[in-house]
Amino acid sequence: MFMTELTVPVALTIAGSDSGGGAGIQADLRTFSFHRVHGTSALTCVTAQNTVGVSRVDALSPESVIAQIEAVTSDIGIQAAKTGMLLNQPIIEAVAAHLKANPIAHLVVDPVMVSRTGARLIDEGAIAALTTQLIPLATVLTPNRYEAQILADIEINTLEDMQHAAQKIMALGPKAVLVKGGGFEGDLRGVDVWCDGETLEVLTTEQVDTANTHGTGCTLSSAIAANLALENLPLPAVKAAKIYVTEALKHALDIGKGQGPVGHFYPLLSDL
Repeated sequence: MFMTELTVPVALTIAGSDSGGGAGIQADLRTFSFHRVHGTSALTCVTAQNTVGVSRVDALSPESVIAQIEAVTSDIGIQAAKTGMLLNQPIIEAVAAHLKANPIAHLVVDPVMVSRTGARLIDEGAIAALTTQLIPLATVLTPNRYEAQILADIEINTLEDMQHAAQKIMALGPKAVLVKGGGFEGDLRGVDVWCDGETLEVLTTEQVDTANTHGTGCTLSSAIAANLALENLPLPAVKAAKIYVTEALKHALDIGKGQGPVGHFYPLLSDL
């Protein structure tokens, strides 16, 4: 009998739970596992949701969120982390203060403020706290079109608008910004803009025609975090993450009565 003990990179997701399993920490942990990165988590809220929608959200206390982060970092240690749905101003402020006092080598901030369809998810106080306290700590910030409009305070309708927004958002303090074009229709769908203060690059991937796209934002940010934990530089980490999400979209799961999730474990689906 052989026993192999492995030391692998560790990543942390600070986000909400999706009972339907398509987004949130469930998507993040599956994405970490795909990349052979051990996933740890700090829950910010518990949602009752499925492929059709969200019927209930219960927030955890800021103290509970911080206790989870401290439990992981004090024992296991992490090489990278990502934030997703932080839900409210007290949680955002507590997480930002803790991460400022206890820096993480690589932090991916998915600024979950507005859905890719344009629906507001948090209030103005939470948006202000996210903008001024958490975003300056980000190694990579991943706003969608509507979030980038808020952060840059401009309308985004063209590729040039995306590029301008990315440059403006850099003034908020992140080390790099990826403005995502997944909410667009037509030629800009799936086109993202990368800016790190030195490089302004348009990143394109193959468009995948599927209605089952639930969890793509969570999946992309956690894939970036996983690649950073694997010691990839930020831009190569983003490019690798985009390839992963594209393949997961090609193997999206047609489950439930609404929008199904991407296929995080797509290599296991190839024979089905």
